[in-house]
Amino acid sequence: MDESNLLIVDGANVVGSVPDGWWRDRRGAAERLRDRLALRDRGEEIVLVVEGAARGVASVPGVRVDEAPGSGDDRIVELAAAACAERGDGGCVVVTADRELRERVRAYGARCVGPRTVRPDA
Repeated sequence: MDESNLLIVDGANVVGSVPDGWWRDRRGAAERLRDRLALRDRGEEIVLVVEGAARGVASVPGVRVDEAPGSGDDRIVELAAAACAERGDGGCVVVTADRELRERVRAYGARCVGPRTVRPDA
């Protein structure tokens, strides 16, 4: 991926991909994922979408945190649709293992990758 790509991360799905006790502190788990994403140095723009108990996570250099006002999946579809319209097919990559969400964003031209792309222990 390069700087023309937008990487949209389904925070709930990626955090939930590893049974490490994340459910006891959803916000803390989202913060750890954000920090892991911030270490990537691939020139892409990164948006971490959080929802529910994970709200309140601040953005950091390299990662913009987007709090979904309702469904995280719906917010990811909105972001992917806008990015694909602006950047063209393939300019947006969504990180999720959610099959339904993958179908929804692919309809707009987004590419999809699994949680291991950003969390090798998934």
